[in-house]
Amino acid sequence: MAESNAEFPTTIGADAVFKGEMQFEKGLRLLGKFEGEISSGGQLDVAKGAVLNGNVSAATISIEGQVKGNLTASSKVALSASAKLEGDVQAQRLEVAEGAVLIGRCVIGVNGHPGGGATTKTASAPVSTVEPTKARPPTPAPAPASAGKR
Repeated sequence: MAESNAEFPTTIGADAVFKGEMQFEKGLRLLGKFEGEISSGGQLDVAKGAVLNGNVSAATISIEGQVKGNLTASSKVALSASAKLEGDVQAQRLEVAEGAVLIGRCVIGVNGHPGGGATTKTASAPVSTVEPTKARPPTPAPAPASAGKR
């Protein structure tokens, strides 16, 4: 994932936390935390260690960190090996590296819209930590039937 200033003229630092709506034209590199809606005709890069909670609409979306929300990309969505995405994806192309976690539905195809050669997939990955279930108390055995009359 490229890191040049020309490609990402806007950067939200690792120690920054933002909430709200964000719009930008070129590229944004998120190193910190963002909660809200993002819309852009440019590229969004969610760096490793970054957290985004909200829906995103952009030309290209690259994820190395964690995202919880729906993504719509007019071009492509790319998930690196460290990416964790919980949400639906709609894009023309989807790249998923081995090790990435994707929990959601995907609509991939021409302009990211179903039909016209689009493919719909449902993807999920196992949860890395599972809480043990509490054992139920034993169900008492039914009372024995009384012995019949002789």
